[in-house]
Amino acid sequence: MTNSIPEARAPARPLRLALLDDDELLRDRILAPRLRQFGFEVTATGSAAELHDVVRRGAPDIFLLDIGLPDGDGFEVARSLRTAVPRAGIIMLSGRGDNVDRVRGLFEGADAYLTKPVELDVLVATLYSVARRLEPAALTAPAGRWTLSPDEWFLLSPSGARVMLSKSERLLLDAMLQHANEVVSREALIAVLTEDVHAFDPHRLDSMVHRLRRKVLAALGEPLPLNAAHGTGYVLEA
Repeated sequence: MTNSIPEARAPARPLRLALLDDDELLRDRILAPRLRQFGFEVTATGSAAELHDVVRRGAPDIFLLDIGLPDGDGFEVARSLRTAVPRAGIIMLSGRGDNVDRVRGLFEGADAYLTKPVELDVLVATLYSVARRLEPAALTAPAGRWTLSPDEWFLLSPSGARVMLSKSERLLLDAMLQHANEVVSREALIAVLTEDVHAFDPHRLDSMVHRLRRKVLAALGEPLPLNAAHGTGYVLEA
């Protein structure tokens, strides 16, 4: 039985995302914090000039761009980024849904064009889709076992299917996979998920496991063998 988790290995580098939108409420109160919950490293900017400063300090992996900007045009920004940072992903997020704008955005170099308002799960799925183009080798699954992709964005099944994970789900599964076929105590798992273990409701752990199993079954069509050990913790049968 495992009652504690050894010192965690250094986490994989998160996907760096530069968000450009002049709508302060949408940018800083909704999109940036929600995307950080999925494990993205988000730099939020409100103008083309701010974005160019970000690029000079080190190019992000993916750019999420609005079209209407206070100091420029999103189409022109996309075109300049495609030239300056050819390996980066570009997603345009705009309230302009005309086919003319959509075609122009893709023509100027965007990998995807989404129309506001957009569901968060659609946006995140699009980000991961673009990430697959950036890091295709990260999604090669070892045959015969459950594992995380090297970048830890996905859970890979023994059959090679994949499902994207939230930050908390990644932490939980990383701990379980390090101790496959062993019982990991509830206390140890809670310590992985939060720094304040006393304020963490233990029922949240049970709910997370339940949602994760349901999510994996719905997405992959095969059950995740993560089971409760009565009165003790959980075990991942690898």
